[in-house]
Amino acid sequence: MFRKLTFGVCIMFAVSSLFAANNKEQKRLENSGVVIQEVMSVPDNIPRSLLEKAECIIVFPSVLKAAFVVGGSYGRGAMVCRTGEHFSGVWGAPAMYALEGASVGFQLGGQATDLVLLVMNNKGASSILSSKVKLGVDASAAAGPKGRDASADTDAYMRAEILSYSRSRGLFAGVSLEGSTLRPDDDASADVYGRKITAKEIVLGNKVAVPTSGRHLVSVLQKNAPHNDSEKASNR
Repeated sequence: MFRKLTFGVCIMFAVSSLFAANNKEQKRLENSGVVIQEVMSVPDNIPRSLLEKAECIIVFPSVLKAAFVVGGSYGRGAMVCRTGEHFSGVWGAPAMYALEGASVGFQLGGQATDLVLLVMNNKGASSILSSKVKLGVDASAAAGPKGRDASADTDAYMRAEILSYSRSRGLFAGVSLEGSTLRPDDDASADVYGRKITAKEIVLGNKVAVPTSGRHLVSVLQKNAPHNDSEKASNR
């Protein structure tokens, strides 16, 4: 009887741990939607013209900058890409992502900050879907311009595959993440979707439904940038 009781406790613990993991990743996905909504509500934010040209958006809510100073932590969040062969359709289902080893340029203090990354072309999207990439080496990155009047034809946009922004204590600015690594967090995606699945399968398969926890994130993007307005969308 003792063995049966012990076995039952182990099963309950395993189920409880799995449920907690699922809830943690789903909450992270929900928070990503809250971050995007708040960012888009601020006048001095990501230029709409750039958002309308982005092929993917990656959101990392509450990244701890102090952890990067000692080099032992990382941010976790979600990426949403436009559907279609050339990323020209509506926004699709989110895949979970991790950011590791931020550069010295990101060491701005001890408080938590939100990060938003815009993936601006097909090359950038394809590289981060395939494997871990180092920003500034495997994929070009730059601090993004901000404000309603910022031009979408800046040098940063023309050169960079990824534009990065940070928000901390109400302050919003472009930030350099060069030297950081970005990778699919397939374990976290499995927790969200309830099965083993890769970022590439989520984004390129076009057969994955948006989970309840990701609907807010996707709906905010769809409302603010429903179409890919880049003139190069069909050629990238």
